[in-house]
Amino acid sequence: MLREARAIARGLWVTFKQAVRPPVTIAYPEVKKPVAPRFRGRHRLYRTEDGLERCIGCHLCAAACPSKAIYVEAADNDPEHPVSPGERYAKIYEINMLRCIFCGYCEEACPVDAIKLGPEYELADFARPNFVYTKEMLLDPEQYAPRAQFH
Repeated sequence: MLREARAIARGLWVTFKQAVRPPVTIAYPEVKKPVAPRFRGRHRLYRTEDGLERCIGCHLCAAACPSKAIYVEAADNDPEHPVSPGERYAKIYEINMLRCIFCGYCEEACPVDAIKLGPEYELADFARPNFVYTKEMLLDPEQYAPRAQFH
């Protein structure tokens, strides 16, 4: 009987200590919570210094993706007007963010560092088609990303 009373008193003491502490509140939309240095958020495709797309259409990111969220269709590069530095480029590059598990395997598999996962974590939206990121959305999210998802 005494043991149960002690356990109840200890539980009440823990509850009382937490109740008198000041709440830790972050004014969310105005103040963003800092993310860890190795956080993996929104995907982004990068360009080279001379403005060409880094993606060479090798399909390694799609092969490494365990959830099959990435679709890449490659095309031959025009030597007179190249799109990427390689022989081929990604004609179509899409990521279905509803399937993505943010594992980072696509980032590790890319031989030219074309795709990286950034620190953006506000990815909510209201329509399913907005979660399929196209190549334009990944190359220039400031201009082409859905307004509800880009801040």
